[in-house]
Amino acid sequence: QLQLVESGGGWVQPGGSLRLSCAVSGATLDYYAIGWFRQAPGKEYEEVSCISSSGDSTTYGDSVKGRFTGSRDSANNTAYLQMNSLKPEDTAIYYCTADPLGLCKPSRPRPYWGQGTQVTVSS
Repeated sequence: QLQLVESGGGWVQPGGSLRLSCAVSGATLDYYAIGWFRQAPGKEYEEVSCISSSGDSTTYGDSVKGRFTGSRDSANNTAYLQMNSLKPEDTAIYYCTADPLGLCKPSRPRPYWGQGTQVTVSS
């Protein structure tokens, strides 16, 4: 049974950086597309990044392009989301997801979700 565990969230001032980690257990990361979603209070889920199983394709939401970078490390079976130039509107719970399809399809439901990690950006 695949399990995802996020870490690395916390509080940061505007303009700061955080790196989120998504540790995968029970399966090999290489076979899954990894997506990062976030949900701010009172708002819908928003996909901020997705990286295909091959690593050849990475997509980003318009609100984070140029600031966030998704990556994956097969040796450690872990995916990452590097977040730079953080803004107060980035405050949300961030979730990593895994899809055995291996491709990043925006409308496709993601079968596996982590428990989430809180990111708070404020001065």
